[in-house]
Amino acid sequence: MVSLYLAFSRQPADISFSLGGWMMNRIRLGRTNLMVSRSGFGAIPIQRIGFEEAREMLWTAYESGINFYDTARVYTDSEEKIGYAFSSVRKEVILATKVMASDRKELLRILETSLAKLKTDYVDLLQIHNPDKLPDPSDPESFYRGLMEAKAKGLTRFIGLTNHKLNLALKAAESKLYDTIQFPLSYLSTSQELELTKVCRDNDIGLIAMKALSGGLITDVVPAFAFLRQYDNIVPIWGIEEKWQLEQFIALEKEPPVLDSEMLKTIEKDRAERSGSFCRGCGYCMPCPEGIPIPFAARMKLILLRFPPQVFLNEEWKEKMELIYNCQECGQCKENCPYELDTPNLLKNMLQDYLVVYNNRNVY
Repeated sequence: MVSLYLAFSRQPADISFSLGGWMMNRIRLGRTNLMVSRSGFGAIPIQRIGFEEAREMLWTAYESGINFYDTARVYTDSEEKIGYAFSSVRKEVILATKVMASDRKELLRILETSLAKLKTDYVDLLQIHNPDKLPDPSDPESFYRGLMEAKAKGLTRFIGLTNHKLNLALKAAESKLYDTIQFPLSYLSTSQELELTKVCRDNDIGLIAMKALSGGLITDVVPAFAFLRQYDNIVPIWGIEEKWQLEQFIALEKEPPVLDSEMLKTIEKDRAERSGSFCRGCGYCMPCPEGIPIPFAARMKLILLRFPPQVFLNEEWKEKMELIYNCQECGQCKENCPYELDTPNLLKNMLQDYLVVYNNRNVY
């Protein structure tokens, strides 16, 4: 299989968590006033490991001072593993989950399942998961009203929104309707994307950085860590699957690297070489005339590194990926991409990589 890549203010930090004389930095998550560890734990990758291994990993992170854990209902058994690990220390950790829902009733129904899996009566942060458009807050059946109802019932303390579309993330932050915004941010981000940091700060919205390693595209964790650390209102949620990865982030927290000229050279080199390969999954390219699920297909190599591979290594997804053979290079996806990606060629490369992994799937 393709290699698993991980090489590596105005808002006050609280260094109150002590472990063997060392203190884990914490930061205020916007107007929530939650004091969260500067490094959060992104729980997508723990889908790929067993329950006991996940419990040990999560417990080690907790004992090291990481107190912020982000998951989602669609991350297969990720919520269940977090519940298994932390039910005895529920009040000592800050749990965030996400729900994909189109209306109030669906959101509340799915949240009920999430709470059961997490073994808790409430989450600290409930986020609507990557909606295609922002809801009308005055609509009594909108998912926003579902978020507010969950908060009123004590099922969540705060509400947030995640998105891959910059315009929606900016509008959500400017609306001040959400306590947090989660968006892909890394050193491959454009200056326009990084403007989100200012908008969130100005509106006292907590800003959570997903894909801080661009889903695995960034292979050197040190400049990636240093780049985001220069922003005092960003909380990256690092995807962690193996013990050595967790140890690496803990070591970086103990001695945070300073962004220097050598790191900036690495960043500029990566931007030149990799920015054209980083599909954010925003969906501006859709619909595809040939039915290609571009937001997934253009990221497939990276998705296989983060999710349980069997979810995508099946006949259904093979057929979807092979729709790339039908690409007429009409240019619609390329023209509509706000990141100026060469989408047709990116899709062809992803198909080649996918088929290599698919044809060797019994090895994994």
